[in-house]
Amino acid sequence: MASAEAGTLYRGGEGMWSWVAHRISGMLIFLFLIVHVMDTALVRVSPEAYNEVIGHYKTIVFGLGEIGLVAAICFHALNGIRVILVDFWSQGARRQRALFWGVVVVWVLLMIGFVPRQLGHMFGWW
Repeated sequence: MASAEAGTLYRGGEGMWSWVAHRISGMLIFLFLIVHVMDTALVRVSPEAYNEVIGHYKTIVFGLGEIGLVAAICFHALNGIRVILVDFWSQGARRQRALFWGVVVVWVLLMIGFVPRQLGHMFGWW
């Protein structure tokens, strides 16, 4: 009798966690897009209310949220490329672990480049 996992590619480990993180990052990006469309549409209803909402976006909490948004977008994009390689490259399934760690390394490098700049912008360091 075949196991329930016999036909699946993701059996735990890096593949499973990248699948979970890909879904979570995708949902967070989607929620951001909904909020962004709503706040942008507010300018047509009441410019004063729009300016008040935009004023809230200049707070530290929203600055940290922007770091989270960039982290989610970068991971989702890089992991999407990994998924494409796993699906369409003949060596993709065999090398999915290395591809996952490649995504992590590139994501960390991108975040190392972005986070200090964002923090500097938030706190007026430059």
